[in-house]
Amino acid sequence: MFLIGESIHVISPKVRAAIESRDKALIQELAQRQVEKGAHCLDLNIGPQKKAGTEVMPWMVETVQEVVDVPLSLDTTNVAAMEAGLQVCKKQAIINSTDATPERLHALMPLAAKYNARIIALSLAATGLPTSADARITLASENLLPAAMEYGVPYENIYLDPLVLTVNGNQDQALATVEAVRLFKQMTDPPCLTTCGLSNVSNSCPNELRSLLNRVFLVMLMGAGLDSAIADALDDELLETIRIVESRDTSTPKGQLYIDLFDTYQAGGEFDPSGVDMSNPELSDIVKTIKVFENKTLYAHGYLRL
Repeated sequence: MFLIGESIHVISPKVRAAIESRDKALIQELAQRQVEKGAHCLDLNIGPQKKAGTEVMPWMVETVQEVVDVPLSLDTTNVAAMEAGLQVCKKQAIINSTDATPERLHALMPLAAKYNARIIALSLAATGLPTSADARITLASENLLPAAMEYGVPYENIYLDPLVLTVNGNQDQALATVEAVRLFKQMTDPPCLTTCGLSNVSNSCPNELRSLLNRVFLVMLMGAGLDSAIADALDDELLETIRIVESRDTSTPKGQLYIDLFDTYQAGGEFDPSGVDMSNPELSDIVKTIKVFENKTLYAHGYLRL
């Protein structure tokens, strides 16, 4: 699992203030902490930055590169700022992101080709959010991949992103997202990469539920073939879950449960909880969360108490 740390984000008041004042200290601390925890890449989200984007993005890139030696994911809707950042990246960068609209594709695919950057291609069109796995596949096959071919971006530099939606209000989209990842991996030869904004699945959910929702959904996605995730690299429980799956550590009941879940989704099946000890609160919470994602239990903030 190629983990892209999400913590340097303009939505954070502290990060926003650091950007505005060009204060390197906070940005560099966040960069170092994420890499020390195991992030393989760092997302740098500066927002639109309509006025100062061409100054802010290269400043951010250079600030982070002073203290860590990992690839960077440049996250802005400002195309000029994106190119200014790409020009100073020392390692192969990731463009985060294009959607399926012609104006974005024709602005950003050429940059991916010019700078040999990887690019995240979202399953999102001007007509709105995707409604099914098939809708996501159609966008990829009819819009995203043809644009990449037009500009000479190789499949191995493309991250197809199924667009994760929050389970709070879009519960029916969880399985569609998982299935889209599975189908994305079958579309091309060599296969495209896949990624997602993992934390989106728990947006607007109570803080005490977010880590659990994120890590259970990640195991399902990993089973379907997910290569990468933009996620909270400071969440120790999420990192432990990734370790368990990647090492196939079944030495604990939790580890066995996660491996069973991974194997189920790798095989394209539906999880059977009949062998799980539901008297164990930790295992019970995981199973209840699986049932939410599988649409067997209606999501509510108190679903763990049901």
